[in-house]
Amino acid sequence: LQYGIVLDAGSSHTAMFIYKWPADKENDTGVVSEHSMCDVEGPGISSYSSNPPAAGTSLEHCLNQALRDVPKEKHVGTPLYLGATAGMRLLNIADPQVSDAVLKAVATMLKMYPFDFRGAKILSGEEEGVFGWVTANYLLENFIKRGWLGEWIQPQKKTLGAMDFGGASTQITFETRDTIENPRNEVMLKLYGQAYKVYTHSFLCYGRDQVLKRLLSKLLQAESYQETVSHPCWPMGYNKSLLLSSIYDSPCTAKERPSLALNTTATLVGTGNGNLCAVHVSKLFDFTNCSFSRCSFDGVFQPEVSGNFIAFSAFFYTVDFIQTVMGRPVHLPSDLKDAADTICATSWSELLQKAPKLEKRLPDYCAVSTFVYLLTTKGYSFNDHSFPNIAFQKKVGETSIGWALGYMLNLTNMIPAEKPSSHKSMLYNYWVILILLFVVTTLTSLVTAICLLRHSKSSII
Repeated sequence: LQYGIVLDAGSSHTAMFIYKWPADKENDTGVVSEHSMCDVEGPGISSYSSNPPAAGTSLEHCLNQALRDVPKEKHVGTPLYLGATAGMRLLNIADPQVSDAVLKAVATMLKMYPFDFRGAKILSGEEEGVFGWVTANYLLENFIKRGWLGEWIQPQKKTLGAMDFGGASTQITFETRDTIENPRNEVMLKLYGQAYKVYTHSFLCYGRDQVLKRLLSKLLQAESYQETVSHPCWPMGYNKSLLLSSIYDSPCTAKERPSLALNTTATLVGTGNGNLCAVHVSKLFDFTNCSFSRCSFDGVFQPEVSGNFIAFSAFFYTVDFIQTVMGRPVHLPSDLKDAADTICATSWSELLQKAPKLEKRLPDYCAVSTFVYLLTTKGYSFNDHSFPNIAFQKKVGETSIGWALGYMLNLTNMIPAEKPSSHKSMLYNYWVILILLFVVTTLTSLVTAICLLRHSKSSII
């Protein structure tokens, strides 16, 4: 077996994935699987802006686990990558020098381990979207697979679209035959000899945590930054005091920053009003401007969604909460809206009773469910016909869906542009020999049986 390690440095936390695959089949699709994973304790690396060395130190526990999980004799040949996403993209916008210092501290730590460290970088939103799409379709063997004769065949299945919802950004990526009017949204890929025209867009500031910050800013703005402000998306019986600095510490809210001192405190009181919550969440989108034939929101071109989709990360966790904790099915957009309204109308004490282990995130499920409903329907234009084509899923088999696997497959050249042929002839020859032997054996048996039958008939006569 061969191994590879990817650290997914997201905005809210870092996860380490260790992958494995049979060395002699590394160009086959679907053969790479998740060997193990480790959640790094503490926040994402972008949170260490005031103390960059601590970003590197935070990874030690998981890297030590990697030393144990990957056989010692494989350490030196195991590629190790770190990819940072929207949290670091935001830090890079706010302070490029600090962002560089954090990446440098992380790289210093990774170089101390015996693996084949191949760099720590910030991914663009488009890379994050496309690598997530590659991961999902690779795991589902939608690109290519082996036929029973050992030959490579193009499956008749279409590729799946991919929707990712992280802490600071959200991505939508899908194959399309339509004209992609904005070249920035078009990616041409050639995988296993097949060309794919893919639409992708990453919306920075539309990840879960940043959406919640932007929502708080809108609510404070609506009530003129009073000391006490009602929060229609928080449940009745829940309230919290927040420093303005905790809301306006991000480039996503910087433009709305008030002239008040940032050490000012505001108390937000939950009122659990689903309709009013939807009114405020919809203010996060701009549906008015579009210089293309059609747009999703914020003036961004998007062709019509088509085919099946897989929605992972916070999409999965939100719908999973609705289905398992609230006991509500999600098949149509109306199901999602009704579930969001039900969560909004549920009191804080009831929610705590239903899911005590989720206390930290519980107050925000009303807002996030409402956001997912508006994003998928008003934003991406999924309707009663296309919405049921979305599978809200965390894994394929035992492997997590996300950009990390696609990133490693790309950097290790494990998905060739051309259709592989190296193993075909040998495997094909073995199959041909086996089939010929089978045919010869069957014919011999038939001839023998006929001869015996004739012999027995002549004996009776």
